Amino acid sequence: MSGEKTTKQVSEDEVTETPEESSEGAAPEAKVAGNDKTPSVEDLVPGLEDAIQQEHSLEERLAAATAELTAERDEYKDRMMRALAEAENVRRRAERDQRDAQTYGGTRLARDLLTVYDNLARALDAADDSLRESHASFLEGVELTQRELVNAFAKHKIEAVVPEPGDKFDPNRHQAMFEAPLPGAENGSIIEVMQAGFVIADRLLRPALVGVAKAAQEPAEEAPADAVDDGNEPPAES
Repeated sequence: MSGEKTTKQVSEDEVTETPEESSEGAAPEAKVAGNDKTPSVEDLVPGLEDAIQQEHSLEERLAAATAELTAERDEYKDRMMRALAEAENVRRRAERDQRDAQTYGGTRLARDLLTVYDNLARALDAADDSLRESHASFLEGVELTQRELVNAFAKHKIEAVVPEPGDKFDPNRHQAMFEAPLPGAENGSIIEVMQAGFVIADRLLRPALVGVAKAAQEPAEEAPADAVDDGNEPPAES
């Protein structure tokens, strides 16, 4: 009997807890049971939210810097394209000016020499047969001088504009000095050439001075004789 009692007492002693042991062992369970709030990420990993915010802030700064650099790149690209276009335009203008200088550089001199050509032409036109016989060598020298002048004009693309009678009047190359009716001539056609014109390449140095045909006015039709009012009234009926 004493042995069974001792065994029961030992078992009860092992199961029974002291107030101190009970309070110490139950404290953690009470704390966990009383905490209904789910633990946050910050509670689990302290400083993680700050790290995430810093990362987001870094991404925003990088995006802003990228946008700024992109805008700066586009601006410099636009400036470069404009500069290249302007340089190309300058190059083309320089080439055009150079061609114009080569082609039209002697325009002023050519205009001044046209009067020399006109005087030589007048001298040759004024020479009659008797003068040509008596001064043949002199007139030959005048003709040679005029021919050399024409050859010099041709080297610089200067050509004479000499229309023929009957040609259509061209206001871009001709200048009308007078208009006159001419039987059989078409209205607006050239009837006389007073002075030759000249062009240099495709530009007009001076127009040719011409006379232009004008349409003749048709005479008014005469009224029939019986329609003329003689002032006499018709006799009254009786």
